[in-house]
Order: sequence, then C-alpha cells, then structure tokens
Amino acid sequence: MAKIIASSVRKGNVLDVDGKLYVVLTAQNFHPGKGTPVTQIDMRRISDGVKVSERYRTTEQVERAHVEDREHTFLYEDSDGFHFMNPENYDQLTMSAEDVGDAKAFLQEGMAVILSTHEGVAIALDLPRNVVLEITETEPVVKGQTASSSYKPAMLSNGLRTLVPPHITAGTRVVIATEDGSYVERAKD
Repeated sequence: MAKIIASSVRKGNVLDVDGKLYVVLTAQNFHPGKGTPVTQIDMRRISDGVKVSERYRTTEQVERAHVEDREHTFLYEDSDGFHFMNPENYDQLTMSAEDVGDAKAFLQEGMAVILSTHEGVAIALDLPRNVVLEITETEPVVKGQTASSSYKPAMLSNGLRTLVPPHITAGTRVVIATEDGSYVERAKD
C-alpha cells in the first residue's frame, strides 16, 4: 500500500479505506476563501457496490491500494457482463455492468482499454480519451447561424446525446471525449 495526499486522488484510483477497497468515481478539490481546502471523493465499495462520499483535508493522507493496470481488448457483452482479453497471454476477464457503469456507452468491439485488477479481479476500467462515433440524427442547418458560438443537439450511434457545430449532419463521423461525452472534432477518416 502506498500513502498519497488526498488532493492527488483521481477518478479510477483504488483506495483502501478501513481495510475495504473503493474505486474513485469523482474527486474534486475545493478551495474556499476562508478555511481549509478540502477534497470531496465519491467512491464505490468494490465488494458490494455501495457508494460513499468522503471529505478529506487536501493534505491528509489516504491509502492507495496496489492494483495492476494492463491493456485489455474489449470483446463483447452478454448476460454474464463485459468480456475483456489480455492481448499478451489471451486470458479473459469479465466485469459486471454495474462495475463498467457509464463507460458501457463508449465501449466498442476490439477497443483497447486499461483494466485495473486487484488479485486477479477486474475492478476498474479506463477508456481511451476519445472515441469515433457516427451522428444518427441532428437538426438541419439554419441559415445565418455562425459556426463559432452556436451548437445544435445531435444523437450519436451509441444512443447518447451531445452538442455539435451547425455544419455537422447526420451520417458524419465525429470524435467524442469519453470523459463527458462532448464533441471534439470531425473524424479524419
């Protein structure tokens, strides 16, 4: 186990709190005008999926659990969960839909992801920063709209909604940020 200061905790880290493992869902640092800066950490207990929210002073130390981060390839999803394969030794790991969480909307067959494992069990998933998706429907362009300031709603091929510039039409492939589902740019392919 390694001790780290609370302000350096990031989404996806695995913490050991009172002998139980938690995966970090969000970590925010707050610096009020008066008083001590604090770090708000929302976590999910790995053993039973219970979500907890903790506040630490930014200089407090927390235990970071030892996890192995390895690249895996997403294979498929079925009733057992999401299946991933280690490309080095072809071992397969399965994660439940609950553990994958919001990331499932961006998973595509053959996608390389980083899986965090603790004692051979997959506990956390780290997606690539960006994915390429197709626009399935969007509003038509309105003449006179300027491209710099206005965005219009669009539906992506994975079922999520996002905002895109006016010149993007249905059928266009675009790059989407996996962190918040926002439009980055038009796909280069």
